[in-house]
Formats: sequence, C-alpha cells, structure tokens
Amino acid sequence: MKCIKIVFTAFGMMMLSVSALSAADFDWMVNLNLRSNADPYAYKSGLVSRFGVPESQLSVILKSVGAPADAYMILRLSELSGRPPEYVLKHYHAKKDRGWGSLAQDLGVKPGSNEFKTLKGGHDMRDMNDDRHDDKRDDKGDERDQGREKEHGKGKH
Repeated sequence: MKCIKIVFTAFGMMMLSVSALSAADFDWMVNLNLRSNADPYAYKSGLVSRFGVPESQLSVILKSVGAPADAYMILRLSELSGRPPEYVLKHYHAKKDRGWGSLAQDLGVKPGSNEFKTLKGGHDMRDMNDDRHDDKRDDKGDERDQGREKEHGKGKH
C-alpha cells in the first residue's frame, strides 16, 4: 500500500512540474494544482459552478489534460475567446508545447490586453484562492475581489 502511495505521489509531482514548465508566466497554476489535488471534489464542483459546464464535459476535459489547472485554462480561454471548450482543447493538444500565452494569442486574446493581464494574474475561482482574508476584509472587500466583480459583472453573493 505504501508503494502505491509513493508511485501516485511521484506521478502527481511529475505532472505538476510538467504543467509548471509549460505554464511559464502562469506560475499561479502550480498553487491551483496543489489545491485541486488536495480536494479534487471541491475543485470539480468549483469548475462546474464557475463555468456552468456539465460534469460529463468537465470529466472529459480533466481526463485529457496534463494537470487540473490546465482544465481551468481550457475553460477560461473558451470563455475569453468565445469558442467551445472542445475547440480550445484541440488547440491545446496541438500546441501545448508553445505555452499558454501563445495559445491565448492564437485564440484571439491579445497580449497586453486587460483580458490577457487578468489571465496571467491568476484564476478567479473564489473557493480556490490562496490569498483569502475573509476575516480581515472590510465592507468594501479587497481590491482583487472588486476587480473580479467588475470583470464578471457580478456583485457580492
């Protein structure tokens, strides 16, 4: 049993390092992978909630990418480009060695644009944030939450 645990841990670390290398400017993906590996059910639920995709479609995406954060990027790039996730997933498989910035650009997300800067800045899954300070926030919320609310046109829940 211990051997199986070691093998799975080694495999997980290898997948995280491969994803980290291909992420380049998107180093926040490493933390998202760690958080998703710690609680995969919450991560899947968060993706379904955030992007409104059916669980069956999410399962296909998660099984066909290198790491859990890659699934987030597929869905986020789908949202930003206005293309279906399947289309983005095909581009990912064809050009993943070029990195996320290049893939985003190929899908129409212009380098230097607010969308691109936001994408490089981190994910927007509330329940997976590493910088949450719920007990320290005032009524206005922190700047990062305010920017996300403006970007998505949503108020606080």
